[in-house]
Amino acid sequence: MKRLCFLSVLSVFVSSVWKGSGCGAMDLVSDVLHHKSSEESRQGHVLSHLRRRRSWVWNQFFVLEENTGVGPLHIGKLHSEKDKGDGQVRYSLSGDGAASIFTIEEDTGDIHATKRLDREQQAYYTLRVQARDRNTNLLVEPESQFIIKVQDINDNAPRFLDGPYTTKVAEGSPVGTSVVTVVATDADDPTYGNSARLVYSILQGQPYFSVDPKTGVVRTALPNLDREVQDQYLLVIQAKDMLGQMGALSGSTTVTVTLTDVNDNPPHFPRKSYQFIVPESVLVSSVVARIRAVDLDVGPNAEVDYKILDGDGLGTFRIQTDPNTQEGLVSLHKTLDFETKSSYTLNIEASNQHVDPRYLLVGSFTDVTTVLLLVGDVDEPPAFSVSVSQMMVSEAALVGSHVGSVSAHDPDSSNSPIRYSIDRTSDVEHFFMIDSSSGVISTNRRLDREMCDVYNLTVLATETLDLSQVGKAVVLISVMDVNDNAPSFAIKYQTSVCENAPPGQVIETLSAVDPDEPETGHHFQFFLAANAAMNQSFSFSLRDNNDNTASLLVQRAGVLQQDLLLLPVVISDGGSPSLSSTNTLTVSVCTCEPQGAPRVCRQGVYLLTPGLSVLSAAALTCVLTLSGVVMVTVVLRLRRTECQTVDNEPVLQENMVCYDDEGGGEEDTRAFDMFTLTHLNLRGGSNHTHLNLRGGSNQSRTQKTSLFQEFLRDQLQEADLDPTAPPLDFLQTYAFEGHGSVAESLSSLDSLTSLDPLTLLESEHSYAFLRDWGPRFRRLADLYGHTQKVGVASDHS
Repeated sequence: MKRLCFLSVLSVFVSSVWKGSGCGAMDLVSDVLHHKSSEESRQGHVLSHLRRRRSWVWNQFFVLEENTGVGPLHIGKLHSEKDKGDGQVRYSLSGDGAASIFTIEEDTGDIHATKRLDREQQAYYTLRVQARDRNTNLLVEPESQFIIKVQDINDNAPRFLDGPYTTKVAEGSPVGTSVVTVVATDADDPTYGNSARLVYSILQGQPYFSVDPKTGVVRTALPNLDREVQDQYLLVIQAKDMLGQMGALSGSTTVTVTLTDVNDNPPHFPRKSYQFIVPESVLVSSVVARIRAVDLDVGPNAEVDYKILDGDGLGTFRIQTDPNTQEGLVSLHKTLDFETKSSYTLNIEASNQHVDPRYLLVGSFTDVTTVLLLVGDVDEPPAFSVSVSQMMVSEAALVGSHVGSVSAHDPDSSNSPIRYSIDRTSDVEHFFMIDSSSGVISTNRRLDREMCDVYNLTVLATETLDLSQVGKAVVLISVMDVNDNAPSFAIKYQTSVCENAPPGQVIETLSAVDPDEPETGHHFQFFLAANAAMNQSFSFSLRDNNDNTASLLVQRAGVLQQDLLLLPVVISDGGSPSLSSTNTLTVSVCTCEPQGAPRVCRQGVYLLTPGLSVLSAAALTCVLTLSGVVMVTVVLRLRRTECQTVDNEPVLQENMVCYDDEGGGEEDTRAFDMFTLTHLNLRGGSNHTHLNLRGGSNQSRTQKTSLFQEFLRDQLQEADLDPTAPPLDFLQTYAFEGHGSVAESLSSLDSLTSLDPLTLLESEHSYAFLRDWGPRFRRLADLYGHTQKVGVASDHS
C-alpha cells in the first residue's frame, strides 16, 4: 500500500543546477521532485483506500537568452506516473512557440529550444502539455499549462532617447547650478541582476560641469563662467549598466551648453581722444563725426547711450546713438563759421541703457572720451545782413526814386568786393534797378498799385574776385496806394420807371466801386450833376444813404412824357485829393399795369416789351454772329493768291476781270483778248485776233460762250483732281490798268491816275457834284472828292 502511494505522486524533472563558468557550456541536471502530503506519509495506509491523486505538478522552466550553443538546448523534462517507460505514453506541446521554438520528445517528454531567444522581444512563453495513450489516444493525464521564462543576460547597452541635449545657463552662475538632466534607459531586465542598473559619468566638459552618477543631473562645477571668454561648451555624458562593474555596457550623449549674457561689462572707448575736421559749409543736422564705445556684452546689454558732458561745443553739436551700429553720431546743431571760431571740444560719456545692479559694486559702468572738432575754412558766397528785406514805395513815386538798400559782405578772410544785381527772373519787366556798388534799389518804371501791389525781388551779391560765389536775398517791395482812381458804378444798371410812378418811390439803389484801397475804407458820396439838379424837367432826386450807396427816387407826381431819361450821377470818393466821376444812368419810362408791373417800356423810337427783351437780345446776337461769318467768308474768297504762269496750261486761266466802277455797263466786259492780257507791252500789229473791248468782236457769241465753258470745265476738273487745292473757291481779281494796255483804260476815271495830286486840285475834274446826287453817291464823293484819296481811288479802279 505504501508503494502504491509513492507511484501516484507526479514526478517532475526541472532544471536545478547550472554547472560551468560564464556563459559557456552548461549541463542541465534533472532531479525528480516527489511531492507528498505530510498526512499521507504519516497515515498513508489509512487514506490510500479513500482517493488516488492524478495531476501534473512542476515549477517554471528557465531558458537563458541568446544561447549560442550547438544544437537544440535541453530545457527540462516532463513525466507522468502513468508512463511505465514502455513507450505507451505519447507527449505533445501546444501554445506559444510550440513546434517552432520549443519541441518535446514524444516518448521521453524532454523539452528542447531550437532557436536563440531574446528576452527583450518576449520574456516568457505559455505552453500546454498533453500525455496520451499511444494505443487509444486517450489522455492519461489532464492537459496542464506551464511557463518557460527567458532568463536575462546583459546584452543591451544604455541609450539616451532624448539626446543630444541643448541647454542654456547664465554666465557667472554659482557652482552647483542645475543645467540639464540626462536620462538613459536599458532594455535589460531591471528585476534580475544588475543588467539595467545605470551610473552616469562625464567624459568631456570637466572641470566646468559635473553630472550626478545616479540621477543624471548636470550642474556647473566652476564659479564665474565668463561668456566673453567662452560662450559655449560641449559635454559628453556616459551611462554604464551593471553599476559600472567589469563587463558592463555603456552609452553616451552630448550636451551643448550655451552661456547667456548678463550685463557684466561696461562700455569702453578704445581711445581717450578723437579729432575730426568739419568744413564750415556743412549743413545743419548733418553728421560730422562717428565714435563707438566697445561693449563686450551682446543684445540689450550692449546698447550704449552717448551724452555730451561739457565743452565749448555743447550748444553747437549734438550726439545720438545709431540703433544699428551702436555708434555715437555727432551732428551739427548750428551753422559754423571758420572766421568766428575754428575749433570745438566735446567731452562725451558712454553708458549702458540696462545695468545689472549686481555689478554696480564692481565699478562705474561708464566711460568718457574727448572729441576735438576742427572747423575747415571754405570759400563762402557773400552773406546779406538781412536775408529777407521789406520795403515800401508809393505808386506815385517818380522814376528813379529810391526804395531802399541792401548790404552784403564776404565772410571769408579775403574780403572780396561785392557787386549787386537783380535776378531778372523775379523782375521781368524791369520795374526796379539796383546800384551795383551801393546796393541802393530805385524805381525804373512808373508803378501802379492796382496792377501789382507787392514785388518779390531776388537780389544777388557776387564776389568780384570769384564770380562763382553768389549770395541771394529776398526783397519784398510793397506799393503804397494813392488816390488816383475815381469811383464808378458797381454794375451797369438797367433802370425803368412807370410813367405814373408816385413821388418818393425808390426805383434804383446805386453802389460804386473804386480800385483804390484807402486805409480808412471807402466813403462814397452820390449826387446829381448841377445841370441836372437845376433842370426842373427832371422828375427824380438822389438820396445818399451814407453807406456807400444812394437811392434814386421819383421827385414829383405826374405823367413822365419822355421815353428815355439820362441822369448824370456824380460819385466822389472823399479821398485826398478827392476824385469824382460822372456816370450816366439811363432810365426807361414804361407803361405799367394797374398793379405796377411794367408792360411796355419806351426807349427812343423803339418799343421794348420786357417779356421779349431776352428774345430780342438773342436775335441780335444771332444776327451779329451771322454777319461775322459772312464777312469772314467774303474775306476768304477775296484773298488773292499770286499765281505763276505755266506754259503748258491754257492761256484762259486767271482771266476773270472785276470792275467796281460806274463804267459802260455790259459793253465793258463783253469780250476779252487773252493775248492782249498776257502781252501787255506789245502794240501795233499782231498775228492774234484782237477782241474789241468796247463792242464788237470777230468771234460769234456762241464761240465765246463755248470757249469760257471749256475753260471753266478744265478749271473745275483740275481743282477736283488736285489734293492740295483749297476747300473754297476763290476769285482772281485783276486791277491792272497801266499805260501799256492795248485796250486802253475801261474806267472813266482813268485820267485821274496820271495826274499829280496838286494838279488835280486845279483840274477841271471835280467830283463835288456827286454830293448833290443823293445818299447813294455819298461814298463815291468821299472817295474822289479829296486829294488824299486820289491814290486810293486809283488803286481800287
